[in-house]
Amino acid sequence: MKLITRLVHGCVACLLLANFGCEPSGSPSSPAQKSEARTQTQLALNWYPEMEHGGYLAAKTLGLYSEAGIDVEITPGGPGAPQLVISELAAGHIDFAVSDADNVVKGRANGVPLVALLAPLQNSPRCIMVHKASGFQKLEDLKDIELAISESRPFALWMKKKLPLTNVTFVPFSGQVGEFLSKPNFAQQAFVFSEPFVAKEKGGDPEVLMVSDIGFNPYASLLVTTETVIKEKPELVKAVVAASLEGWKQYLQSPAETNEYIRTLNTDISEEALAFGAKAMAPLCEPPEGAQVGTMTLERWTELVQQIEELNDIPAGSVKAAECFTDKYLGSGPEVSAGKM
Repeated sequence: MKLITRLVHGCVACLLLANFGCEPSGSPSSPAQKSEARTQTQLALNWYPEMEHGGYLAAKTLGLYSEAGIDVEITPGGPGAPQLVISELAAGHIDFAVSDADNVVKGRANGVPLVALLAPLQNSPRCIMVHKASGFQKLEDLKDIELAISESRPFALWMKKKLPLTNVTFVPFSGQVGEFLSKPNFAQQAFVFSEPFVAKEKGGDPEVLMVSDIGFNPYASLLVTTETVIKEKPELVKAVVAASLEGWKQYLQSPAETNEYIRTLNTDISEEALAFGAKAMAPLCEPPEGAQVGTMTLERWTELVQQIEELNDIPAGSVKAAECFTDKYLGSGPEVSAGKM
């Protein structure tokens, strides 16, 4: 993954002063000087650029990060990226990444001090894509099929624990829909606004069964950092969260311009797929009544930690739910939700 060159400590201090401090009176900066003075940072995506990253890419392409005084290098992901971005955060190679809530919990259990800052997708888009001809109406109906899935992920472990899965053979998930299209007795994991559209576009008969229907519903597409970054660069964190939040608000209202930008980064996704995906994703982003986009609650994090403990995927008591997130930079919630900050 291509990462931006890290600046020496003296330069960082100067950049932060220029961006977040006051300019000396009588010496206004020229536009070129202001551009040079922007603080540089990195945001790593956990998959190829798609609609689930829309708000972050909107903040980039609409100039919201620049207006906040920051240059954000967004690096695309792919297979293996969900684990890689955690490793890069742990090593201090990047400041921010996109991840899901279950990865935050597991990362903290492994000693990585991850903190979620913003949760655009309030409800998980995770589903199992089946053939309509199979007649499956709910996840409990799955039987006599191959199921392409990331078998070690908590959602898959939850399915194994809660479902009969009679004569279901787990096979590796490739990220593509080719096998689904060619095999009638085949199902695969998917995001409800992504792979099903592609499969239908290619002549398939997809139906979706939501994993959240069996009680596993982690926040998704989170903006994640570490306790170290929050401690050492609080103004940068504040700026990135504010611009990202505005990016998500604008993307959900009007995704067209950002979708054009996404297609320059991911030529495998069609204009129609992006338009469909943005529309289908919007209901998953609806926050609780009276709350703003991206908000998180201790109740939801506590339930998730308990579920992953129930799966024996983390040691009991190894993760405190209150340390997994903070609402401080959203302008709501407690002053500090994450314990070590």
